[in-house]
Amino acid sequence: MTDGPSSQGGGLSRRRLLASSAAAGGAVWLVRGLIRPDDAYAAPAPPPGFPAGVDLYRRAYENWAGEIRTDQLWTCAPRTPQEVLDVVNWAHGAGWTVRAQGQRHGWAPLTVADGTPAAARVVLLDTTAHLTAMSLQQAADGSATIRVQTGASLEALLAFAGAAGHGVTSAPAPGDLSVGGALAIGAHGTAVPALGENPPPGHGYGSLSNLVTELTAVVWDDRAGRYVLRTFGRAEPDCAALLTHLGRALVTEAVVRVGADHHLRCRSFVDIPAAELFAAPGAPAGTRTLAHFVDRAGRVEAIWFAFTDRPWLKVWTVAPQRPLASRAVDEPYNYPFSDSLPEPVARLAVDLISGAWASAPLFGQVQYLLTKVALTGDISDVLLSGSLVRDVLTGDVLTHLLAGGLRSDLWGASRNLLQYVRPTTLRETANGYAVLTRRADLQWVVSRFTDFYRELLARYASRGEYPVNGQVEIRVTGLEDPSVCGVPGARPPLLSALRPRPDRPEADTAVWIDVLSLPTTPALHRFYRDLEQFLLALDPDRVTVRVEWSKGWAYTDTAAWSDPDVLTRVVPAGHRAGGGPGWDEAVAILDRLDPHHVLSNPFLDALLR
Repeated sequence: MTDGPSSQGGGLSRRRLLASSAAAGGAVWLVRGLIRPDDAYAAPAPPPGFPAGVDLYRRAYENWAGEIRTDQLWTCAPRTPQEVLDVVNWAHGAGWTVRAQGQRHGWAPLTVADGTPAAARVVLLDTTAHLTAMSLQQAADGSATIRVQTGASLEALLAFAGAAGHGVTSAPAPGDLSVGGALAIGAHGTAVPALGENPPPGHGYGSLSNLVTELTAVVWDDRAGRYVLRTFGRAEPDCAALLTHLGRALVTEAVVRVGADHHLRCRSFVDIPAAELFAAPGAPAGTRTLAHFVDRAGRVEAIWFAFTDRPWLKVWTVAPQRPLASRAVDEPYNYPFSDSLPEPVARLAVDLISGAWASAPLFGQVQYLLTKVALTGDISDVLLSGSLVRDVLTGDVLTHLLAGGLRSDLWGASRNLLQYVRPTTLRETANGYAVLTRRADLQWVVSRFTDFYRELLARYASRGEYPVNGQVEIRVTGLEDPSVCGVPGARPPLLSALRPRPDRPEADTAVWIDVLSLPTTPALHRFYRDLEQFLLALDPDRVTVRVEWSKGWAYTDTAAWSDPDVLTRVVPAGHRAGGGPGWDEAVAILDRLDPHHVLSNPFLDALLR
């Protein structure tokens, strides 16, 4: 089939379709045309000399929020690592580049840039069709290793681990991430040790990349004069650059260490005022601050809808036995009200995307109340709300929410509590930063950011601008500790946002900050730039700020990934700070392993230099 005009133009009608379909839980990937070479409608001939037997077709690339869309590009689906290698060596000889793609659940232009034309000499390599094999090997200490091809999804990986009684501590919320994509950007969840907690073997509090014990990648071999598959042990220096490579390499297989699984209890709170949860350090004893919950449980996430005063706080605790008050769950994705918005709420999202941007405060209030009703069954705030809210949260909607059962206190195997974002979730754009600090300064970071965010939001609103219609999301993780992978001599991933600073061993915590909004919202990039400049100016003696690779950063007033100072100076400086191996070593290794830049794109060439 071929894409019609609306799929290429990105006009208002398509934006309305994007909002309504995603909000209502409809089409997962919208209008993604696919043309095979033998199709009657396929005009261009396949690239000359492309390896025989490798499935080849043309397909438009579109990322999670639809901000990156391309013409129909040549795309292949190799069945084996050898076929991957054949494609890369063909590309080298033919003057093409190869871009590995997984589930496309990302924001940054690490695969291809927005608007890449059909004539571009680039072939996308879809790892998810066939490169999904897994096997598990048990260790004597109760941990295990899973050998997994990089096209497998995180949902499949954690299900496979869970079936054998294993899991990870810090898992990302979406299940529709490929293993390769998650490792490439240093994907993470939210977890630090609770006070007094000692993790069992195989568990760590950093990124998934830090759990890798070895990996296999496509690299250049000078003596052979071609690209080859090579396996790198975790203690090898080159492996440290490949663990989080940003798409500047192609990994076909990884071995990931996992630990004995533990059941979790996840409690949701929607009654704590933001002023209390995000209070400045020194608040009176008994104040329910974020740091208080981190100390008690180690695993927390705050979701704060725009223009509301009470966040949705999730708190996970290790609970081998089901507490009497908890609802047992045996599958992931246990917040259906978040996965698929009710139709009246979806219509409000459509109104926003159609230009009713001043409805952002109403949308934030509706999202909060929807969450509160679904979690707790308390409809009192809805009944006391104005008619605009009641027009959206009708009796039928409330009845539907309550029929699903309350979900404020859940218990189950770790993956069933940690994975809760489906592809049907509202497709929003997001910026992303990791603020590295001492654990004792966690509340200071949160307080400083939330005070500025609240003031900035009010300042924009006073001018009639409503750039944020989504939510703030705050997570807390530990930094990379290479010992958790169990390989002597292992080093942390060089380009991980969680790599510790050698000169600041006391900095052991990362506060992850994301602000989400519908991608076409006016003034959004300017707002993101203001937030970014504020974070980058935080006290450098207390924090180190690094960008979250998969999200938005380097903002100008009109675009992400576009500020040359942030791209070429600030981002590298965040990884060079403190000395030791890091940015420059990683760039040199990646260039040596792919000197012809077959596994790169112009954005990465400009960033990694």
